Amino acid sequence: MPRVSVIMPVYNVERFVGDAVRSVLAQSFGDFELLIIDDLSPDRSCAVCEAFDDPRIRIIRHRENRGLAGARNTGIRHACGELLAFLDSDDSWTPEKLALHVQHLSARPEVGVSFSRSAFINEDGSPNHCYQMPRLSAIEPGYYLCRNPIGNGSAPVIRRQVLEQIRFQDDLHGSVEDCYFDEHLRRSEDIECWIRIALTTKWVIEGIPQALTLYRLNGGGLSASLWQQFASWEQVIEKTRGYAPTFIAAWERPARAFQLRYLARQAIRLHDGPMAIQIVHRALATDPQILLQEPGRTLTTLCAAYLLRLSPRRLYVAMAQIAQRLIGRLQARRIGRDVA
Repeated sequence: MPRVSVIMPVYNVERFVGDAVRSVLAQSFGDFELLIIDDLSPDRSCAVCEAFDDPRIRIIRHRENRGLAGARNTGIRHACGELLAFLDSDDSWTPEKLALHVQHLSARPEVGVSFSRSAFINEDGSPNHCYQMPRLSAIEPGYYLCRNPIGNGSAPVIRRQVLEQIRFQDDLHGSVEDCYFDEHLRRSEDIECWIRIALTTKWVIEGIPQALTLYRLNGGGLSASLWQQFASWEQVIEKTRGYAPTFIAAWERPARAFQLRYLARQAIRLHDGPMAIQIVHRALATDPQILLQEPGRTLTTLCAAYLLRLSPRRLYVAMAQIAQRLIGRLQARRIGRDVA
């Protein structure tokens, strides 16, 4: 029986999935199985996976597309390991990823979810030189709703007992199945799961300081999809309100403002200045306290939105690159200090 089950949903990622698989096979901790869930991918993603010859790989095929939540649920149901690690197939890991999480969870039996910081990579796989820098410990439930410290679906390693505690049953595909992630959500399914763990179990969710996940920034995308993402987030609010109304009453307003600020930053990344300005103004109108709670990040978002809207494209890109390099250096120094 492997110690760790790595669960990798695959859908339309022919360009990237080879790097993801190679990053798992290169782990310094080798006691794992890799479950590749083919979510009825229309491209050659599965053929790329089949080319790898390693007995630790199992490919499980869906007969219909179930989305990211559905693919993760399938992986969990087939997993043999006591620890479950999730990797989105357009991301990858550093070689010490599993070893450090196994060490963390072994040393801290009260921790049910171990996550890491993440380093951004560009669409071509080159380093972006910036990082996701979440709070790592002493995380109250409201923080998950406002800022999602786990950051992305390729960062956590979770004890099986945690997922069994939040298990529920649903019939979406012709039979009743055990579920862990909510398949009614095509987006925001991960943050819904983390909130449910935080609110309904006593497990600690805690991060380690190393940047062990390489999180790919998609160079494409449409600004219209930001509102679809926001609608999914609102679904999470409504679902959580059903079992934790007091929690939502206390956190809904600031959380909505922080979510809008996050979407404004995504609009900036998509170079949609008017959309970024619209969303960041809506964030400030929703809860002006975000300006006092995180003045640096909020003002930076506001200024970047206006610079993008008003500056010539070439000038804005040059200024953004300088700022990115500076921020990345400061973040890398902090990670170095924290690891030391």
